[in-house]
Amino acid sequence: MKYLLFACLLLISPLYSQSAQDELVNVKEFIHDIVLDLKYNTEDNFLSQKCYTTDECYLSRALLERVILIQDSLRNITIHDGISYPQGLALKIWDGYRPRAVQYLMWELVGPPWVANPASGSRHNRGEAADVTLVDRASGEELEMPTYFDEFTPAAAHGYMNLPANVIANRELLKNMMVQVGGLNLYDAEWWHYTLPIGYPLLDFQMK
Repeated sequence: MKYLLFACLLLISPLYSQSAQDELVNVKEFIHDIVLDLKYNTEDNFLSQKCYTTDECYLSRALLERVILIQDSLRNITIHDGISYPQGLALKIWDGYRPRAVQYLMWELVGPPWVANPASGSRHNRGEAADVTLVDRASGEELEMPTYFDEFTPAAAHGYMNLPANVIANRELLKNMMVQVGGLNLYDAEWWHYTLPIGYPLLDFQMK
């Protein structure tokens, strides 16, 4: 699988060879059929407060390349856990790049352990993290997962097993696609959160 990932990255990288891998790019410009549901551009989040000024999602170019691989692979999954998905599956992104100003707001309202200290910054503040789930490409319906997004409970952890078998299968499929196909790192406490294994500097790009 690692060799497949390397080969695919070699095919994709010429498309982006003119730009730095830590440059922020607009996801929709490269993956037109990606499903976006940016929770922090609504009040439907753990802060119950709208924090973003746009519904555009940005990721570092390096992370975007991995997401393209994952999205392409999901299109080819037409049967999962005994259920038919004639048009395949797809990713839905709940959060990508997060301005550091928003990180400060989250820190003030909630603080640790749920929010990373803005002094050192979150992976989201570097464009190297994405919060995602899976959807049926045909209907746009989310596959059932252990918890709602940003539900900070034990059930959100990857190791939590007191769940229906189909929910565990969906969580495992997402993990396998993000880790095995995309080469990303998971966060044990949040089934939706995946990051690049790199470490870019903090960014101050303000979304408008």
